[in-house]
Amino acid sequence: MYNKRFSLTILAAVTLLASCADAPEADIAATSDAQEVSSVTGADYGVNLNSSTVEWIGTKPVAQHHGFVQIKEGSLTVADGNITGGSYVIDLTSIKSDDQQDEYAKKLDGHLMSGDFFDVEQFPTGTFEITSVTEGVTQSDDLIMKDATHMITGNLTLKGVTKSITFPAKVNMSEGKVVADANFNIDRTNWGLVYGNDESLGDKFIRPEINLDIHLEAENVM
Repeated sequence: MYNKRFSLTILAAVTLLASCADAPEADIAATSDAQEVSSVTGADYGVNLNSSTVEWIGTKPVAQHHGFVQIKEGSLTVADGNITGGSYVIDLTSIKSDDQQDEYAKKLDGHLMSGDFFDVEQFPTGTFEITSVTEGVTQSDDLIMKDATHMITGNLTLKGVTKSITFPAKVNMSEGKVVADANFNIDRTNWGLVYGNDESLGDKFIRPEINLDIHLEAENVM
């Protein structure tokens, strides 16, 4: 009985450590200086705010937090069946965790909105503006998102800092509608979000990677 209990305890500990040891497995967004946004023409597709979602995950050595943030507004430009441009605004005042309860959730959400992280009092929104969309993916064998159909590049602005990011996405286009999905990691320190990014903090170390899981639906507004 002792051996059985001991084995189960070890198994549980190993499972816990394995699940918390790393940031979520996802493609890493290539990050560089902001790019110029070209003017584009085409049909305007409005982002459906009810069906579009942005989920996030942040991790520490012994835990992770998951939550959502709302899209405030957005649109895509489509010409000849291709996305040629677009942008959306993220309402950072809406950031919420969904893995904590009551006062713990309020404490975490408040900390994320404070100056230690997104400083929403000074920077209430973030933006993403598309600079290019390329059909097909390069080095697809190296991608974690195996069903990706496009590579999307755009300028992501957080906390007043703008960087260009490139990530794979699955894009489906039908008559009058665009559905896009992407899951990737960004390094928050590129946007000046450096709180807790010190491995000497041990269990309180907060990894620089933020995982973003994005589902976007847009419809032709005619």
